[in-house]
Amino acid sequence: KDWVFPFKEKPTDITGLVKAWLDVFLATGKVDASRVYVMGLSQGGMGVLDMLARYPDIFAAGISICGAGNPETSKLFASKSSLWLLHGSADKVVPAFFSRQYQRRLKKAESDVRYTEYAGVGHDSWGDAFREPDLMAWLFSKSKRNR
Repeated sequence: KDWVFPFKEKPTDITGLVKAWLDVFLATGKVDASRVYVMGLSQGGMGVLDMLARYPDIFAAGISICGAGNPETSKLFASKSSLWLLHGSADKVVPAFFSRQYQRRLKKAESDVRYTEYAGVGHDSWGDAFREPDLMAWLFSKSKRNR
């Protein structure tokens, strides 16, 4: 399988729509702009990595479950957004190699990154991820103010 993750200047149509929707909510003044988070699994986990790279000043943190992407883009958000990567070691759809690469890059950049790999778990690692006892506490502890 050829894995290519081009980072184009213009976001995909879906990413553009998500960003426009986010802008609408932020413009209401009813959202704590220092506590905006992004989370996704599988292709949505790929979207998390893309959104963090495109809009690092917006997101305090992200959670990518069994996602993948171009680890080069980690430099765009390494010092600005926290990230927790979760992956199954036996994932045959999206290999855990991708999350490991991101974790290594972000660690090297001294970023706030966390990585959890579930031994023997396949692509459906979201079940394990959502059972993580401190997943939401970790997420909600992140803000742009306390970075």
